[in-house]
Amino acid sequence: MEPFAGYGLGLRSTHYRDFLEREVPVDFVEVISENYMVDGGKPLRILRQMRERYPVALHGVSLSVGSADGIDPEYLARLAQLAEMIEPLWVSDHLCWTRTSAHNSHDLLPLPLTREAMQVVCDNIDQAQQTLDRPMLFENPSSYLSFPEDEMPEWVFLSEMSRRTGCYLLLDINNVYVSARNHGFDPADYLDGIPADRVRQIHLAGHTPGEILIDTHDRPVCDAVWELYERAMRDLGSVAVMIERDDAIPELDDLLGELDRARHCVAPVVSRACG
Repeated sequence: MEPFAGYGLGLRSTHYRDFLEREVPVDFVEVISENYMVDGGKPLRILRQMRERYPVALHGVSLSVGSADGIDPEYLARLAQLAEMIEPLWVSDHLCWTRTSAHNSHDLLPLPLTREAMQVVCDNIDQAQQTLDRPMLFENPSSYLSFPEDEMPEWVFLSEMSRRTGCYLLLDINNVYVSARNHGFDPADYLDGIPADRVRQIHLAGHTPGEILIDTHDRPVCDAVWELYERAMRDLGSVAVMIERDDAIPELDDLLGELDRARHCVAPVVSRACG
């Protein structure tokens, strides 16, 4: 998979008209895969129109690579059909599980960071990548609890998972910060432990503050996450950077202002690297 450098937004229905009626200064858009895994209708029609204007990344929330029951073959077939139709930049999902054989929680549930779980995850990723005929990206989740059985830090798990399956990583900077605050580790250790050459995309988002930070995607990116983003970019090469907002969605121009900040706050990093 070739690197893709650019700045984009998550496409939400609130902004369909903006994207279709004006030139929006983004290099790509990301869509939630499940919203378009349908046989027809308005959402799919709009996605086709969007694909004519911008590169599109597919980002899923239901692949459930941590499921001991394996990946739902019907879901995977529909995802493959969408990917063939849209020809996306890439297909991504999360390091988590969402379902059992009889129930879908619709939540990104955490995994025990064990060798046994690693085998389950790698087997499922291998199946997904073989069916899609492409390497995937997997996002680090936000975390609110840990398991006493954990055998390694999350960044070690992700690094080994990527090495064994050939997948790439979607590094969510806000999730690193949220998990670090909730569990008391240094987010710099996380960034140092991630294989920079496997990162293809970055997410930036907001969270709800409190004694436990909650990854809500309903407010602007906070200053601490911006600082962590700038630090991460010192070690990363060509990556796609995206602002993610899922609730309390503002006017498009507000999000574009945040995206400009993402561009400009790493300009000194690029200048130093080239100097």
